[in-house]
Amino acid sequence: DFILFDYSVRNIGHDKLTNVYMGYYLDADVAFQGGTGSQGWIDDICGFTEWAPSTYGCGFIDTVNIAWICDNDGDPISNRYTDQSVTGIAGIRVVRTPADSLDVSFNWWISNTPSLDFGPRERSGAGRWKEEFRDLRTGGLGTPEGDFNKYYFLRNMEFDYDQAFTATIGSNDSLWLEPPPDHADDYADGFDTRYLLSFGPFDIRPGESLPISMAYVGGEDFHLIPDNINNLPNNPEEYYRNLGFEKFAENAVWASRVYDNPGVDTDGNGTFGKSRICCTDSITVVDTIIEGDPPETTYVDRVEYTVCDTVWYEGDGVPDFRGASPPPPPDFWLEPSVGKIRVRFNGLRSETTKDVFARMADFEGYRIYLARDERAASYALIASYDIEDFNKFFWNEDLRPDPGYELDGIPLSLDTLRWLYAESSEDTTWHPLDFSRNFPFIYHGPTGDSLFYFEPQDYNTSEFGVSSPISKIYPDQAYPSSLNLDSVDIEELTPDGYLKYFEYEFEINKLLPSVAYWVNVTAFDFGSPDDGLQAMESSVTLGAQYTWPLLSAADAAAQGQEVFVYPNPYRSNEAYRNKGFEGRVETDRPDDRVRAIHFANLPPKCTISIYTIDGDLVREIEHDRDLGDPTAAHDEWNLITRNTQLVVSGLYYWTIESADGSVQIGKLVIIM
Repeated sequence: DFILFDYSVRNIGHDKLTNVYMGYYLDADVAFQGGTGSQGWIDDICGFTEWAPSTYGCGFIDTVNIAWICDNDGDPISNRYTDQSVTGIAGIRVVRTPADSLDVSFNWWISNTPSLDFGPRERSGAGRWKEEFRDLRTGGLGTPEGDFNKYYFLRNMEFDYDQAFTATIGSNDSLWLEPPPDHADDYADGFDTRYLLSFGPFDIRPGESLPISMAYVGGEDFHLIPDNINNLPNNPEEYYRNLGFEKFAENAVWASRVYDNPGVDTDGNGTFGKSRICCTDSITVVDTIIEGDPPETTYVDRVEYTVCDTVWYEGDGVPDFRGASPPPPPDFWLEPSVGKIRVRFNGLRSETTKDVFARMADFEGYRIYLARDERAASYALIASYDIEDFNKFFWNEDLRPDPGYELDGIPLSLDTLRWLYAESSEDTTWHPLDFSRNFPFIYHGPTGDSLFYFEPQDYNTSEFGVSSPISKIYPDQAYPSSLNLDSVDIEELTPDGYLKYFEYEFEINKLLPSVAYWVNVTAFDFGSPDDGLQAMESSVTLGAQYTWPLLSAADAAAQGQEVFVYPNPYRSNEAYRNKGFEGRVETDRPDDRVRAIHFANLPPKCTISIYTIDGDLVREIEHDRDLGDPTAAHDEWNLITRNTQLVVSGLYYWTIESADGSVQIGKLVIIM
């Protein structure tokens, strides 16, 4: 919906630059590429939108200050819009300039032959900059040819009227020159248009850099009525009433929010931006007033707001360039054993972190993935859990361009929906999925009847150990008395200091002990339905861990298991790589650089030495892992000698020297 561009403009010369102006110039040709072809440029319209109703409601407005361009009618085919129609709109807004207060100009023009070259021009001595009228000396009023004219346009402090109003500018207008009467109608209903959004002045000292950020924004459903073009050129007000600026303006607001997150203290100086109080519910209170002699009683109605919230609408002035994000993934650990991997994770951060835009903890669930290598395409979903909740869709008669069902707010739990719509909150027979789009729920409310239907948010695999194979490690643990680990009772913590309530586990079975597996646990949310954001999930690959389904280092030591080596013998003619045992992701390396002999049941800290039968040292590997590392009991030798040569066929022996001085010895055979 938008792209943010971040520039740094630097003075690389030796002289100070004064009265500098900058601008974004856009010559857009709005058309379906395979449709109207090269003629798409002859019917474009541009304008400027200063504000839009706030997406948070409450009667507030959001300042967007965006210059835009669109097709004049959306290119309907047979008086209806198709997939080849261009019903959208696109424009530019500035989200950061080098100074808090600058002069902004918006100019548009049509560049053609001198007789058709036109752009709005202020009269001499009129407008914010009361300069003498400037003759561009091009034969037309529009195109600023040459550096002098271009600089004049950048700084002229002019704010042109929207193109659709061209034909309404008459000879008596006190500000604007009258457009050429013979062509004004053509200009007003669309032409080959381009625009300039500029700002300044500011000075740039030698070596100084100025930050400039802008957003290129798109918006759907701008053209809603195929024959709306009939209102131009004579009735531009009605033409505008039939346009849909809502999605375009909302995306423009989102661009500024992503650039500088509202309510976020980015630099830690205690400033969070600007906020306002938004009240969404109220009651009428009757005040009784007794006054006068003799006393008379007067009853006065007074509105008392009962539900109010602080809404942040502007950031702290420090760029974030951060969009909506999923909940942080949980902390997790892998505990291998022969043929199995136990996944333990703690979801404190995932379940309690508030989304910066939704302003609430929008956690929805967890997913566990398994892979044979670290490529994203290799990961397969093997288990999930998500909260049982449902999206409510309501019939909106005022929905544009056509009436229909619209998503209403955030997902609601089953208990909440029964409390709202069932005969009683104890009615376990009432279920939201009994009501579909074709058979909606009819709600008889105080303001009239409404139609609802419901859909599950995700798959509602919400019963630990039943619908979801993920289990709580401490199922009877109550919600913690505090989320601050330093403030809770010791009984609420695991032996390694995590809150028991958020502890989960899952066991992956039937795994090949001889190969490595990559595992990741992600968290996902339900998105921000009010803002049109889909559910988001943390990265499947970022933070993944791997291990071999063999004994852990602690278990191997406790059971007195000796180190062993596989495959033994190692045979090059077995084509281990083709069978997926070697070099799965190293496609750019030859076979002799992806070979591997594995050492298992290793102590976490030891030295692996490989010798020829004559006692010559072939390779030495320092194995140094933490005891809790899932790879602490495992290491590999790539069959490359300490002289970086490929090993030859033969009988070798190896030694494992532990940190305590104990030594294990074994043999291996290599057949090349």
